[in-house]
Amino acid sequence: MKISALLLSIALAFTSLNAAAYEKSLKHKSIKVKLSSEKPLTAGTNHIKLKLYKSSKPLDGAKVALKIFMPAMPGMPYMESRAKAKSLGNGIYEATFNAAMGGTWQVYIFVTTKEGKKYRLKTSFNL
Repeated sequence: MKISALLLSIALAFTSLNAAAYEKSLKHKSIKVKLSSEKPLTAGTNHIKLKLYKSSKPLDGAKVALKIFMPAMPGMPYMESRAKAKSLGNGIYEATFNAAMGGTWQVYIFVTTKEGKKYRLKTSFNL
């Protein structure tokens, strides 16, 4: 009885560890973006990595910016956080943004390739 309870506890611990990270994939035309965070996204400061691919190859040399916003609602003003992502090489970029409170946040990712081609990808997340 005690062994099965212990095994169940271990299984639940590993399940919650895997669920803690944030991951999402987006695609627009020939651009694919994989978003990830080592920790769950929360109200406050968040760090996120973006892996960019163009035609299935890592996209280096791009300018990447994020706009995270929550539209105005009755009794609550519009909120926004902007971030420029820093290149880490091999198509990986990193950004830090602030989500002022819990709720549904809209995310726009602006990608400008070194050739000047512009892309905008959209998603959202809930805190």
